[in-house]
Amino acid sequence: MHKTALENWQHSHRYEIDYGHGERNTRRVIALTLTMMVIEITAGMLYGSMALLADGWHMGTHAIALGITAFAYAFARRHADNPDYSFGTGKVGVLGGFASAVVLAVIAVIMGAESVLRLFEPRPIRFNEAIGVAVVGLAINLISAYLLMDKHQDHGPKNSGSKISHHHHHDHNLRAAYLHVIADALTSVLAIVALFTGKLFGWAWMDPIMGIVGALIILKWARGLLKDTGRILLDRDVGQETVSEIRAIIEADSDNRVADIHLWRVGPRHLYAILSIVTHFPKPPSHYKDLLRGFGDLIHVTVEVNPCNSAPCTEAGDQAKTSTA
Repeated sequence: MHKTALENWQHSHRYEIDYGHGERNTRRVIALTLTMMVIEITAGMLYGSMALLADGWHMGTHAIALGITAFAYAFARRHADNPDYSFGTGKVGVLGGFASAVVLAVIAVIMGAESVLRLFEPRPIRFNEAIGVAVVGLAINLISAYLLMDKHQDHGPKNSGSKISHHHHHDHNLRAAYLHVIADALTSVLAIVALFTGKLFGWAWMDPIMGIVGALIILKWARGLLKDTGRILLDRDVGQETVSEIRAIIEADSDNRVADIHLWRVGPRHLYAILSIVTHFPKPPSHYKDLLRGFGDLIHVTVEVNPCNSAPCTEAGDQAKTSTA
């Protein structure tokens, strides 16, 4: 066995993902959320507002979901160099986003059920106090949403000729946290509307109605996030148009044919590919990797080159030459 150094043929699975912005601001938002949760739940119980109580409950459950987000960031960073993770920890954030989406869906169901109950069992509401607390809650939510905006989205390397470079540059973990605080902001807005109409027109039923409306909207957001993160976790995030584009680039060179191709996402801007190529004129794997170098998201390519020198393969090659002559 030879003793040649292997460093030139090895690469790191530690991706350059800037999670600092999301991780730091998630912690700040958790502190804001927990503070507002205590205020809103207390005020909702004292002033009799279901909309305010719902917003407070959301604050509490969202604090748990934001905790999942913070844990995912810390876990991905801590295990970035762990060889047990064959393709790095790029999907930890996606898994955190999926878990947060499940929590978001549960919140919506509980909120809707409690709101329906309040329709049939209305309670007296102290509108002025409840409105004041709801306005403060909305302000906190808007500040939190600003902190959690994905400012680094789509800042990865781009290539105008590539479809890969223009899609899915999301930090799904941060997106999940952002949706949680936006959901809280929505319930705050609905609570304010419900409380104002109840105060001005005596429509106490608007309070639980707005709770139901908010639950339906939040459930829709949760479904979208589950769908997006689920696709990545199940390795069906990359569309067939991208696969066809890679196939066309490889097959445009010499007489190459792509016999097999696997393409999957392992991080926000990181794709892996395994290609099996059949050709009469085999070249080193580096040649085929160079053909795909323009794809900004494609960070690692494994190429299997199969010389086409068997009888069936040779006959097919002769037919191709005849048809183009």
